[in-house]
Amino acid sequence: MAVEAKLRYARISPRKARKVVDLIRGKSLDQALQITLFTQRAIAAPLHKLLKSAMANADQQGSMDLDNLYVKTATVDPGPTLKRIIPRAQGRATPIRKRTSTIKIVLDER
Repeated sequence: MAVEAKLRYARISPRKARKVVDLIRGKSLDQALQITLFTQRAIAAPLHKLLKSAMANADQQGSMDLDNLYVKTATVDPGPTLKRIIPRAQGRATPIRKRTSTIKIVLDER
């Protein structure tokens, strides 16, 4: 019986978030928490919090042993893009795309 947690509208591009998510996929929960704790990327802290949320979901369910949990799947999908403009020379404007991510983590027992 798997449990999941989602982080929606994370203000980081999916490409940058995937670099850290790829590190924790398939690892045990303890290893994944250690990796996110010591990784110096912007998404590491929100990802650490998301892992703890998924662990709390598993604990709330009551039927899972927290010591045997591992990251079954971890996906990063693009969220909605915030569109802004920046003024440029001669009255022109250049678009700025502020990307967001949706991160989904599924934990399961080994």
